[in-house]
Amino acid sequence: MTPSPEIIKAVEKLGYRATVGDVAATAGLDLKYAEQGLLALASDAGGHLQVAESGDIAYLFPRNFQGILRNKYFGLKFKQWWQKVWRVLFYLIRISFGILLLASIVLIFVSIAIIVISLNSDRDNNNSGGSRGYGGRGFGFGPGFWLWFGPDLFSPFYWGYYDRPYYSRRQQQTASPKAPKNQMNFLEAVFSFLFGDGNPNYNLEERRWQNIATVIKNNKGVAVAEQIAPYLDDLGSNSQQEYEEYMLPVLTRFNGRPEVSPEGQIVYHFPELQTTAKKSKIQTVSAYLKEQRWRFSEATSSQLMFAAGLGAVNLVGGLMLGSLLSDPEVALKIGGLVAFVDAIYPILLTYGIGFLVVPLVRYFWIQWRNQKVESRNQERQNRAVTLNGSSQELRKKIAYANQFAAEKVIDSEDLAYTTERDLLEQEAERGDKIDAEWQRRLNN
Repeated sequence: MTPSPEIIKAVEKLGYRATVGDVAATAGLDLKYAEQGLLALASDAGGHLQVAESGDIAYLFPRNFQGILRNKYFGLKFKQWWQKVWRVLFYLIRISFGILLLASIVLIFVSIAIIVISLNSDRDNNNSGGSRGYGGRGFGFGPGFWLWFGPDLFSPFYWGYYDRPYYSRRQQQTASPKAPKNQMNFLEAVFSFLFGDGNPNYNLEERRWQNIATVIKNNKGVAVAEQIAPYLDDLGSNSQQEYEEYMLPVLTRFNGRPEVSPEGQIVYHFPELQTTAKKSKIQTVSAYLKEQRWRFSEATSSQLMFAAGLGAVNLVGGLMLGSLLSDPEVALKIGGLVAFVDAIYPILLTYGIGFLVVPLVRYFWIQWRNQKVESRNQERQNRAVTLNGSSQELRKKIAYANQFAAEKVIDSEDLAYTTERDLLEQEAERGDKIDAEWQRRLNN
């Protein structure tokens, strides 16, 4: 069984000594999965089992256990290597869209320039009297239609020059050293403009179960349904809410059991979350599970406007080029680069249209998605407000639950057995402790 990354992180966070309940609460894992994972990790990484007089078990791990695992498992080595490689590959993928955009613009406008020059040259040779627009400015190739070269052609590239991202960051850092730094370059911003920056709630389930476990641990292993509801989504129909059926996944995950008060109220007891390797403090937990709103992009507004501007230039240039290539003899006659661009023109045009359509569709999709997010957040917040209101009935319910509250700390003095030391040595020490205890009682 390959060690679980979630369990490894939890063990490190807990200081290399933990119980099953500690790991399950820290990582938000199912108790059975956490128990199996800890046993496997202890076996593979040279961990030790510390058994208390009560029969409860704590797991102790050497601080270099990750190195032991890497030496033992090729899969872990490969995974760490692949993570490094993937970071580089994904960065190349991100910047490739910006490079393609710039390459498309260059191909389109260079091809347009070659075609216009060729057409004007033919007209001059034929003494057709066609318009000429030299003087470093441009060439005309139709009634009222001119293509401008020099600075005018590339003006889109200089648009907003003094509002470039690096310039803005420099100004912000000069004004305030504590100002947030946006590390995204323009090529990355193009990818962000097209596809965004990923799901802001990618770890929502992990946060959900961590919050629920923290609430239970803060209450010393007990909870009522109203304390858990602000961290759940759909609670079901009215009848399902009345019977608190939404608590079933929580009971299953953390091996809890319901307790019924004399008034018929249900509270929930989680014995295995009451056992800990060290005395725990009250941990801060949010009042309800809050989903993050989806953002169109993490890039700056100037980067986004610049990307959109280049996309528009690319599309307009593509349409102009398509008009020039409408005569199939043009590409055949000129050949070279123009013939190549003519062959890939459908790809260039599709990219140009998609570059503007994809972000537009994504923008409206994000608006719809955020409405759903706000609705769920509002529902959970309302449940938290109800909990804070604490009606008299709810206070009685919480008071009854507190009867089951407890915390069992597995201390080194309470150990009956540990795999760190020889069994005979431990038995001898245990016998000495028992003799000393009897002697103390006889003296009293």
